[in-house]
Amino acid sequence: MKIAIASGKGGTGKTTLSTNLASYLAESHKVVLTDLDVEEPNSGLFLNGELIHREDKYKMIPEWIQDKCTLCGLCQKVCNFHAIIQLGQQIMVFPELCHSCYACSELCPTEALPMIPQKMGELKKFNIGDLDFVESRLDIGQEQAVPLISQTNKFVDDNYSESVIKIFDAPPGTSCPVIEATKNADFVILVTEPTPFGLHDLSLAVETMKELNKRFAVVVNRYGIGNDKVLDYCKDNNIPLIAKIPNSRQIAELYSKGELIYKKVPEVKRQLENIKTYIEELMKGDSV
Repeated sequence: MKIAIASGKGGTGKTTLSTNLASYLAESHKVVLTDLDVEEPNSGLFLNGELIHREDKYKMIPEWIQDKCTLCGLCQKVCNFHAIIQLGQQIMVFPELCHSCYACSELCPTEALPMIPQKMGELKKFNIGDLDFVESRLDIGQEQAVPLISQTNKFVDDNYSESVIKIFDAPPGTSCPVIEATKNADFVILVTEPTPFGLHDLSLAVETMKELNKRFAVVVNRYGIGNDKVLDYCKDNNIPLIAKIPNSRQIAELYSKGELIYKKVPEVKRQLENIKTYIEELMKGDSV
């Protein structure tokens, strides 16, 4: 089962839930946690694993071969992302805008735009007992997270069977990286906080998941601050609320030290058990 953990905004506790839930589930299941927030992955700060695999990741960018080019202008016409423009007798390629769709290269009548690999980041795989952890990190200066997220998802699909629970720590927000990180998920957990900002961004995330036709539920982090409007919103819209993680100084202190919380805070462990029960029920339903 593929479980994405997302949020409408940053700072809600998405990584806290991802790392603690993955570690807790790994006590009874084979689990792989994947950090898809490739622009600033931080799940690894809470997991002390052994590095067992590393590889560079590349995207394909067109390279202009002047001697072959007839300056027909077709490449500029077919590029929907304005990554190629013709200026007089020259074709200019902007790698930061290229989405590696191959249109310019495949349709060029003289094969003057071959696709060339360009390094965009790296992928690492760690092991902590029955928990594997996969992390991808975008190189500094790279502007597009989606290609690396896509390749990371493919790595997990190619290397782990369907019997493994796959948890994906998605980027925050509702933009293209989030869509890429959640589009193949079987179930999405939306993490929010009981504040006006939390409710506003949760509603955006809910609408996004509905547009993607995803099953989803909500976990409220820092429960006890703010008000009950998030709870009322979930009730009014028939959205499952599967856990409420309390607001606690002890939790904040453990987080600041890079420690897993559920091992020292019994209430967090009880909330993770609620999530685990809900997930196992979903898995039983999918296997019928």
